[in-house]
Amino acid sequence: MDTVASPPSPEKRLATLGIVLPGTAPTPIGSFRNVRCSGNMIYVSGQGPVRDDGTLMRGKVGQDVTPEEARDHARLVAINIMAALRDHLGSLDRVGGVVKLLGLVNAGPDFERHPFVIDGASDLLAEVFGEAGIHARSSFGVGSLPNRISVEIEAIFEAAEDEAQR
Repeated sequence: MDTVASPPSPEKRLATLGIVLPGTAPTPIGSFRNVRCSGNMIYVSGQGPVRDDGTLMRGKVGQDVTPEEARDHARLVAINIMAALRDHLGSLDRVGGVVKLLGLVNAGPDFERHPFVIDGASDLLAEVFGEAGIHARSSFGVGSLPNRISVEIEAIFEAAEDEAQR
């Protein structure tokens, strides 16, 4: 009898990529939660590029920060989004897929490569969640972000099928 191997889980993909999520998600800087579930939808509040040691990646993209650096910052934001998910759900395997991202880039007035920057997060989420990680998205520049961070991203996920029925 032929058996079809199931695709690797998000947690296994994360380990294969050698990515270690922070032990806890960054603490919200306002009166909100990092994650809120409603039905089978999982909403992650805007996360920023915060390193494990609390260092914020700051600056205006196109002026103080190169597009390539900002793309790395967006990847770090995706790591923090996944940390918030794991913190709340216990495992990324409880996530069925990525539905949508909203990416904000702290950009100078002439900067136009917002999609390139947010691709840093989109690409990583697709690597971790596979086909279910390919999502809808908006990305645009803003005049400022909290604490002068370079990038902020909020995300909407769907629960895994077995989670939605709990």
